[in-house]
Amino acid sequence: MGDLVHGGHRTPLASGRTLFDFADELAMVVPDTCRRTGRCRECVVEVRTGEGALSAPSAAEDYLRPPFRLACQARVEDDAGDVEIAVLRRRLQIVSAAGGEAALARPTELDPAVRREGDRVLRGDVDLDGYRGALLGVAIDIGTTTVVLEVVDLETGERLYRAAIENPQRFGGSDVISRIEYDTAVDPGELRRALRRALDHELKAAYRELGVDRRTVHEVVLVGNPTMRDLALGLDVRSIGARPFRSVSETARRAGLRRSTAVTRRGHEVGLFVHPAAVVYGGPLIGSHVGADVAADIAAVAMDDGPGVSMLIDIGTNSELVLRVGDRWLAASCPAGPAFEGGLIAYGMQAVEGAIQSVRLVNGGFVWRTIGDVQPLGLCGSGLIDLLAELRRGERMTLNGRLADGAAEVVVAPETGVQLTRRDVSLLAQAKAANSSGQAILMERLDIRPTDIDRLWLAGGFASYVDVPNAIAIGLLPPVPEDRIVKVGNASLAGASRVLRSLRARRALESLVERIEHVELELDPSFFDRFVDGCRWLPQPQEAPA
Repeated sequence: MGDLVHGGHRTPLASGRTLFDFADELAMVVPDTCRRTGRCRECVVEVRTGEGALSAPSAAEDYLRPPFRLACQARVEDDAGDVEIAVLRRRLQIVSAAGGEAALARPTELDPAVRREGDRVLRGDVDLDGYRGALLGVAIDIGTTTVVLEVVDLETGERLYRAAIENPQRFGGSDVISRIEYDTAVDPGELRRALRRALDHELKAAYRELGVDRRTVHEVVLVGNPTMRDLALGLDVRSIGARPFRSVSETARRAGLRRSTAVTRRGHEVGLFVHPAAVVYGGPLIGSHVGADVAADIAAVAMDDGPGVSMLIDIGTNSELVLRVGDRWLAASCPAGPAFEGGLIAYGMQAVEGAIQSVRLVNGGFVWRTIGDVQPLGLCGSGLIDLLAELRRGERMTLNGRLADGAAEVVVAPETGVQLTRRDVSLLAQAKAANSSGQAILMERLDIRPTDIDRLWLAGGFASYVDVPNAIAIGLLPPVPEDRIVKVGNASLAGASRVLRSLRARRALESLVERIEHVELELDPSFFDRFVDGCRWLPQPQEAPA
């Protein structure tokens, strides 16, 4: 008899039971508000192995493509082999870099768009509602892989609650182009509904913990890349998937039909569990695939303050770069794919408990550490970077990515089978090359060398764990002196929270975004050659090419 496997836990399979029936035994938190009829579409799981042991998809699952199923519909028909599953909407660890919170603590005058006067709540001169014991706002950062939100007291500026979950839209694809295709050709609107259900679930949990009513939330600031932002707001995303890859709001702004690429909706229009008349503010976009999340990064790290040369790198499924030299700003998006966030990698995973976050090669064997100090289940981005650097350092991988002795894989943790395959190395090389090519092109455009950069901000949850010397050693980061590099964790959420607290900061960011030049890397004549060179595992040059 086989087992059902989830998160390292096992329980014997039993024919006739649905995957949902095993939830308690495997400590799975599987959302469900329709009493397991398949109508709510909340209990999506990924079937990693053993799909053949399950019943055929029901009509309620028509919108899902393999390997995704509804746990309440997928029934065990053959209990002879193992079936491994993963829940899509897992709660995640909030990632903060050491010193990152302090680096983001720039002074912000409390100047929210809504205010209390006596027993009334006002926006400008408009009376919104009576005061219900609190005046709250919510900041939300929607990443392709991870969604983070926080609840803020708009009377004191205090952060009251924070949570992170996996983006439940993963059944629509691991990258933005796949999700655009899904939303336009497979099941229009379902990705937005999946995200809304997940966000509302977290908001309800926040209100229970804080003892407040949803009608106390009068303002929401939402950021993300253009696809994630527009999907959340219910905008048509087809134009983002085809050249020149622009949101409908960017196209309207360029045509002079809008003052800004920022978008506002009401809470009831978006479907968020907040005051129905609350304003949901979708942050301004920079251009093409460089979105409101990067604009929020800039707001968070005060990149516009002072002279000198500064660079911001937000490494993710779609990595973004911003380079500032005095008054000149350039930005670009690197189509890196999800490899460094664990996507498509055989034993890749997000930075959750059980993920190997650091690796060292000692006396021919690997010494690793996992998040939570538990048995290893896989490798997250920082662990992959360490592993690649150690394989190069120990001459167990060539510059071209071939493993020593022609091996098909390298076993990192024999006790649980965690390994890195030749295919994994190839995917990671392409992701690394996309990042390094973009960095080099922006520096060349402004005649900058890595050693000219006065401050390099590393944003994103993944960057918080990265060993900087190892990232430089494999060419993922430019060789900037380490004392000039600052990890800032989820700067996008911090920036969203800043413009939630301050209307002046919001207006300043909208103005700044208009000055940033967007660079389409694929149109640069050197991009292809740089990409090919970038697939090799060696550091970037100290000097920018002439």
